[in-house]
Amino acid sequence: MKKMLKILFFCILSIVLLIVVLLIVLAKRPFVPDNYTETVKTGGALEAKYISMGDHEVNYMENPAMMSFKKYEIYYPADVSNMDSKLPVVIFVNGTGAVGSKYQALQKHLASWGFITVATEEEYAWNGFSAEMSIRYLKLLNEYDGEINGIDNVLRGKIDLDKIGITGHSQGGFGVVNAITEQRHASSYKAAVILSCSDTKGQNPFQWEADDTLIKVPTLIMGSTGNTDSVIAPLEGLQELYNSIPDNVTKVLARRNDADHGEMLYYADGYVTAWFMYYLADDVEAGNVFFSKNAEILSNPLYQDIKVKISSEQK
Repeated sequence: MKKMLKILFFCILSIVLLIVVLLIVLAKRPFVPDNYTETVKTGGALEAKYISMGDHEVNYMENPAMMSFKKYEIYYPADVSNMDSKLPVVIFVNGTGAVGSKYQALQKHLASWGFITVATEEEYAWNGFSAEMSIRYLKLLNEYDGEINGIDNVLRGKIDLDKIGITGHSQGGFGVVNAITEQRHASSYKAAVILSCSDTKGQNPFQWEADDTLIKVPTLIMGSTGNTDSVIAPLEGLQELYNSIPDNVTKVLARRNDADHGEMLYYADGYVTAWFMYYLADDVEAGNVFFSKNAEILSNPLYQDIKVKISSEQK
């Protein structure tokens, strides 16, 4: 009997250890595959162009923050010291469970296109606070003449604070809306992207609040037709979000038909990159994805339920 109990004990112990190991592995597993720029399917020449890696090698720096989000995680072109012009910025707002260290491949991709990117480890980003603090940190970084972690601050004077974009997935969509409408530096943003997030004015069990009727910057809204998104970010919710944004603001809505909620973090990245290239890097070709008479997104078989509203100011 004792022998049987011993065997049973060790069997249970082995199962518990396997579960612990599995949880540790899953906790460290990235939300975005390192090779997604090579594997994600594209449905148009421009989508293929902008989901590919850009021309720049990429460097990384981080700095501790005495905040709940722990640290600022910054990617930037490795040749920034050789550039005469300042670089545009994209700030990432985290979705639930998807902290910055879980989607580094996304940040590297944008940095390879000439952007400075900022992410954090914030787990509750819905209020836009981490994005606000990221802008404040960038302002300090742009002026700081000294060393960071033992090396010269290569970003001093290189950050274009007049060309800042922001993107957020799921819970991060609420954070985007709050960052660009309620936080102190709301007026600093020139373009926004909201991924797989419904109308932020509606009821939600987490009591997150944001008012999308206050949005004043060009906004790209994307979701998917997947089963999870049919609950978290259904078509009706995406349309309510789109319709709530004032018509004097340029806005685009589209749903991807070969992805689900989690995958939208990176499946849409070709067009997310094009959006920021157009608004922050003055790339006219990128605008052909959304705004030309034969806009690529309108004929891309991977996207549906598309709506485009161009402000009179942009026309």
